[in-house]
Amino acid sequence: MKETQIQDHATLAEAFIQDEERVNWHDGALWFIREKRDLAAKKIPEWENLREVASQIKHNVISNLHDYLVQFEENLTRNGVTVHWAADAAEHNAIVYSILKAKEITQMVKSKSMLTEECHLNEYLAERGISVINSDLGEYIQQIDNEPPSHIVLPCIHKRKEEIGALFHEHLGSEKGLSDPTLLTRVARKHLRNVFMTRRAALTGVNFAVAETGEYVVCTNEGNADMGAHLSEVQIASMGLEKIIPQKKHLSIFLRVLARSATGQPITIYSSHYRKPRPGQEMHLILVDAGRTRQLARPDFRDSLKCIKCGSCMNTCPVYRKSGGLSYHNTISGPIGAILAPNLDMKKHADLPYASTLCGSCSNVCPVKINIHDQLYKWRQVIVKEGYAGYTKALGMKTMAWTLSSPGNFTKAGKAGRWFMQNLPFMINNKFNPWYKQRELPEGPEESFAEWYAQNHEKEEPVYK
Repeated sequence: MKETQIQDHATLAEAFIQDEERVNWHDGALWFIREKRDLAAKKIPEWENLREVASQIKHNVISNLHDYLVQFEENLTRNGVTVHWAADAAEHNAIVYSILKAKEITQMVKSKSMLTEECHLNEYLAERGISVINSDLGEYIQQIDNEPPSHIVLPCIHKRKEEIGALFHEHLGSEKGLSDPTLLTRVARKHLRNVFMTRRAALTGVNFAVAETGEYVVCTNEGNADMGAHLSEVQIASMGLEKIIPQKKHLSIFLRVLARSATGQPITIYSSHYRKPRPGQEMHLILVDAGRTRQLARPDFRDSLKCIKCGSCMNTCPVYRKSGGLSYHNTISGPIGAILAPNLDMKKHADLPYASTLCGSCSNVCPVKINIHDQLYKWRQVIVKEGYAGYTKALGMKTMAWTLSSPGNFTKAGKAGRWFMQNLPFMINNKFNPWYKQRELPEGPEESFAEWYAQNHEKEEPVYK
């Protein structure tokens, strides 16, 4: 993993936007996917009903999580799957290692799993002599570049094809200067095919887990989860507690909203069901808490556990599109990540809820109707109250509170601001004012709207219809 000395979103974002061409391309690529999402949603007359039903099903799940987890475990065990429980990342990683060590396995292939990224499983196993290859193409590209994913669905969306070609030339021996996406994919496929054929253990994430039947579903567009699971002696699934759905009939609702929200597809190419091990195979599922029950106990933020990790909030967010996913310094980036991260470490991630315009676009596209922008606003309040906001920000908030606390204060502050903008603009237009960065501030107006309105509203003739 690439280490960075700075863990502040604003500073990391400032570094990302230095490459204006990349920013514009990144912004446009994600907005294109947002437009595809809109087209896909509009083709279904019952789209809003699907969102509402999906939201209510997940509300039922998080309100009765204990019962569904117990039911799921019982059915998994009945199906021949070994179930493990992990309170945190350390326990999860230790369980995976113990399973591999017991079979004397030193190599594993892994399909996409943001939970294992959250737990830093690859690094943990590497320190103990176990090699892990990410088989999702985007994650594989990020892995060989020693970077974490920048997006939960499109892990290397911030990279140009020429950069990927250079990585493949360096690490896989492909032709120098190769940048054709089809040819690059063939290079990766040839390399990964050998990985699938030789790895005795495979790990997958979990998109949905059905309490009623004790099965879990993994959704991919590449089929890499199937390749790993079907060829392995040991199959491991890592699952966050919140991935439960009550019954198998509910699955059709989530499969219809997931891919349309994520990439504008009607459905993922592969929606693979795993229920029991084949003869001679071991099958393990690890249920991981890692802060989820703590989030469940927060009334204002528990709805974030409805998230089905589609990434639609990232694709629409103007801040994410312009600042890049790695600027969020957290496994899950974007608006949903800015809600989940402070729950894990409020001090470290106190800056992330401020990486938002609070425009509400994230909430509008969420397939399970999480009130994302409201939760971002509430996290700001919590962070200030708990004393984790920076001194400058806390002082600014107090100043604004005083300014907005009375019409008199507001009027005086407005007049003072206009005077400085008109007479001493350098007091505002300087590098110490964050609002001045990347912007050209307007000239100070001659009067406020309130002053103009007081002088003009009585002079207008009433309009009768």
